[in-house]
Amino acid sequence: MVVFENLVLVFVAGLVTALATGLGALPFFFFDSIRDRHSVVLWGFSSGIMVSASTFGLVQEGLAEGTPLEIAAGMAVGVVLVVVAHDVLVDADIDPREYEEADFTKLVLILGILTVHSFPEGIAVGVSFADLGLEGGLSVLGFTVPLLAVFMTVAISIHNIPEGTAISIPLRSMGVSESKMVWWAVFSSLPQPLGAVIAFAFVSVARAFLPFGFGFAAGAMIYLVLTEFIPEALDLGEGLPRGGKPQLAGGIVLGVALMVPLAFI
Repeated sequence: MVVFENLVLVFVAGLVTALATGLGALPFFFFDSIRDRHSVVLWGFSSGIMVSASTFGLVQEGLAEGTPLEIAAGMAVGVVLVVVAHDVLVDADIDPREYEEADFTKLVLILGILTVHSFPEGIAVGVSFADLGLEGGLSVLGFTVPLLAVFMTVAISIHNIPEGTAISIPLRSMGVSESKMVWWAVFSSLPQPLGAVIAFAFVSVARAFLPFGFGFAAGAMIYLVLTEFIPEALDLGEGLPRGGKPQLAGGIVLGVALMVPLAFI
């Protein structure tokens, strides 16, 4: 019974991060569009949060549990699996405009592609709950929740908000209603609760692999930042002074500045 309750809690944490993506659509209830300058800052902000969470959360905790070699091996596998998954899935780069126009078969493919993007974030949440129920955590709803789990859940949730905004921008151009934009934003992160539960169940049973799991999640997330988030920001900033790099750098600094203090609370 306790095991089931733990899985439910981890699933809820993953669901919270997914629902946070829907918050990214809320500005469109009040504004018609988001300027490229602001979008670049948001991508940078999201990137700063992801790198901080990976470095000061997952990698640091992994080093406390295992060796640098185990962390490095996990990071390498995380990168390889994301690369392979991209190669296996056809048209891995999708446009949110396709969401509204897709039939059921296409939506299944889209969800598979989204899994590549958001599943590592769910894994990060799941492995962060490895010490659930042990001493030294925070008391939440009768559970003793590890501080790392709180940090990662907050970090991924904040990170998901700009992602929700990025997903909503092309949907707005199609005239999609605000409520549907919220739904499609959440839809893009639906693999996260599943990833969280799978990762938590795995490290709970095979705790010896916990450092590897921390490295895996960190490697996959950092790789996504370097190969997708930052290039996306630079594409959006092409028409801005200096290619939008000052806005990108400013967003990254803001993201890091927000998360680093939380990592040491």
